[in-house]
Amino acid sequence: MPEKISQFFGRVVEFFGNNLLGALAEIGIVDVIDILILAVILFWIYKFIRQRRAGRLAVGLLFFIAAMVAANLFNLRAMQYIFRNFYQVGLIAIIIIFQSDLRAVLERVGSSPMRTLKTFTDNDYKAVLELADTVAAVCDSLSRTRTGGLIVIERDTKLGDYMGQGVILNAEPSQMLLRNLFFNKAPLHDGAVIIRARRVYAAGCYLPLSSADVNKDLGTRHRAAIGLSEVSDAFVIVVSEETGTISIATAGTLVSNYNYSSLKQEIVNALIPEDVLARRQNSGKEKKKKRSGGRK
Repeated sequence: MPEKISQFFGRVVEFFGNNLLGALAEIGIVDVIDILILAVILFWIYKFIRQRRAGRLAVGLLFFIAAMVAANLFNLRAMQYIFRNFYQVGLIAIIIIFQSDLRAVLERVGSSPMRTLKTFTDNDYKAVLELADTVAAVCDSLSRTRTGGLIVIERDTKLGDYMGQGVILNAEPSQMLLRNLFFNKAPLHDGAVIIRARRVYAAGCYLPLSSADVNKDLGTRHRAAIGLSEVSDAFVIVVSEETGTISIATAGTLVSNYNYSSLKQEIVNALIPEDVLARRQNSGKEKKKKRSGGRK
């Protein structure tokens, strides 16, 4: 028994000596950059899958890799044969298992924000404030009457696939229009309203349901809100029909208990670039200082 233990540790030392120490001795600046880039990618993947079904599958894959390393260390021939043959179909199996999550990753990468390349005028700023006020007031009204609602504000990721399932309106946003769309006897009240370019573009749209583990108390609207936010950068607002709670879904995360004021501020923060918003706030503070100084 002691001889087997010593042989095991000898193989471990030999394994790390041949693979790890030899690699460290030849490492260069390019290798360091390569490792840092890989670390960033792996960290981003971890953040993406940790709250998704793929997270559990990834843990199983890590156990599989650990078993493969152990089979090589202990020279388990049967296990090594199985693992060698797994390589032939392993990649295809992983793609099939992770297909929904891989699609979400690619859609997220393809929707990288491009706001820094766009100009944001004074008219845009005023239009966003008006839209935020209208949407927040409607959601507050729906919350008070406990009427279910699902409002999607499109950002960089285009949502044409989901608009095609609904009814195209392309109308100016107004409180009356949005409230009527979500009236519980209206034909389009079960679907989502999608706002594009600050216009009510489509209604009665059906969104993809989230495959992540969510609170069982949440209904279909909440799962749809989370599901769309997982595969796009859309700003999704959902009003619960049971409790009247106003929630926001972004990047696969649902945050609840908003009111008119806090919801309006969140919409403004989501649609106005940070530099423009900061410049506007600083300009407002300077004007207040000048006014107070003039009174003195």
